Amino acid sequence: MTRRGFVGWTMAAAVGQAMSQWLGFGEAQAAGGPPPAEGPIPRRPLGRTGESVTVLGLGGSHIGRQADPAESVRIIRGAVDGGITFLDNSWDYNGGESERRMGRALKDGYRERVCLMTKFDGRDQKSAARQIDESLRRLQTDHVDLLQFHEIIRPSDPERIFAAHGAIEAALAARKAGKARFLGFTGHKSPDLHLAMLKACEAHGFHPDTVQLPLNVMDASYESFEARVLPELTRRGIGVLGMKPLGDGELLRSHAVAPEDGLRYAMSVPGVSVTITGVDSMEILAQALAIARGFEPLDVRRRTALREAAAAAAANGQYELYKTSHHFDSTHQHPEWLG
Repeated sequence: MTRRGFVGWTMAAAVGQAMSQWLGFGEAQAAGGPPPAEGPIPRRPLGRTGESVTVLGLGGSHIGRQADPAESVRIIRGAVDGGITFLDNSWDYNGGESERRMGRALKDGYRERVCLMTKFDGRDQKSAARQIDESLRRLQTDHVDLLQFHEIIRPSDPERIFAAHGAIEAALAARKAGKARFLGFTGHKSPDLHLAMLKACEAHGFHPDTVQLPLNVMDASYESFEARVLPELTRRGIGVLGMKPLGDGELLRSHAVAPEDGLRYAMSVPGVSVTITGVDSMEILAQALAIARGFEPLDVRRRTALREAAAAAAANGQYELYKTSHHFDSTHQHPEWLG
């Protein structure tokens, strides 16, 4: 796959271990990999980029948590062989281990079959440029297809990124040098911060190709990205990368959301290009692929029923810890990564 010729992408975040307790596809499938195809994974336009993406993709965080690195490679290659073509990652995932394992998995022709994304934390030009180059070395590639500013989770982030000698200079230089095809940003904390970043982008003449944000059945009831940010992305023609369909498994603790329903809801949100899901076993991969193959979105009545069933549990954000705590805030725990 060349920088100009890749076909289709797919992304996602967090199905979690509990999925295996709710969904069953047989021991043979769990041991042998993805189940037989029941149709291709559908594709959707990725904003105004002219590219299409599959509705499901592989998240990078869980990949680096495996006790056995070889199992991580097996999962990544199983995902690609099963039809997933977009791989998510980040410079800060598991001390770089997620990128290193993905780099090993993408040898032997696999790199040419995927669209590869990673993220960086640096807010100044120097630290951002260093992290971008470190990611490329770990991933064993000369370019990623999508590069994103990671964790827009504090009011100062847009100002620092667009300041003189800010991270925007490193991102634009990486794109100009062919190290990245497209640019975007991510965040999980507050719709207000996403909207502030969009405003800053507009003020500085920067047009993000993608934006990554939490979209799930509980989001609609508390500080909703779906209600407040998604319409702005659609209006601007920005590709929408949905993440945290099950909140890293936290939504399941409420007993108001079943894994299959949660993933189907996230993949059905109108305007979403792709849902990024975390996978930490071949069994979970098989289950996710079974949902994605031949996927048909839930209709508005079914989506409404699922939101209403989860509304009471979702009201104060107690199961969306990425909004209400610092549990998922890697740059809060390591501010030195910001530069």
